[in-house]
Amino acid sequence: MTSATTLTSALEPQHRERLMHLAREASFEAGTRLFEEGRRADRFWIVRTGTVSLDLHVPGRRPAVIETLGHGELVGWSWHFPPHLWHLGAEAMSPLRAWEFDAETVRKMCAEDSEFGRVIAVWVGQVVAQRLHASRVRLLDLYAPYGSGVLT
Repeated sequence: MTSATTLTSALEPQHRERLMHLAREASFEAGTRLFEEGRRADRFWIVRTGTVSLDLHVPGRRPAVIETLGHGELVGWSWHFPPHLWHLGAEAMSPLRAWEFDAETVRKMCAEDSEFGRVIAVWVGQVVAQRLHASRVRLLDLYAPYGSGVLT
């Protein structure tokens, strides 16, 4: 993920402080599934330590790992957009410590403060755009005929 989408670079201090006021500490053992594709997206995390892999269900195969996230990165964006269902799956690749946020509370705060809501929407939108690009590149690596992903 690019540095422009990490918490410290994406949000101004006053918005970051408002968001962090809602944070709860969470820890996960390596191998723990944080969420599954298609299930209800009711929370999200920001990585403090450890790594998380994002994966995509591929029928008849193991899930394809799309991206690995680390310190300061947002885990989960589906909570921000109706119908609030996960678009990917996520698993702790190492012991994970993260800040956890209740999605409904954050969405309510965004609705009550339009400037805060705009900042969060832009941040999450940047993350979505980056993840779509990473997904495309990874799926081309895995499944496309040799050379089909090269643009000239």
